[in-house]
Amino acid sequence: MEAEINSLDDKVHQLALLCQRLRKDNSQLRQQLATARDENQRLSEKISTATTRLEALVERIPEDAQ
Repeated sequence: MEAEINSLDDKVHQLALLCQRLRKDNSQLRQQLATARDENQRLSEKISTATTRLEALVERIPEDAQ
């Protein structure tokens, strides 16, 4: 009976360690996701700015040059 209790105690301890590790991993993943979202937003803004600038340049090209 004592061996079973010790085995259960070990399993509970392993589960607690696993939960701690998963919480840490989850926190890191949330931070990585936030960073990726910020980068995505920054790049989207750069693309939008570049598109606007290109459209303005295309409009400045004389008709006979096209």
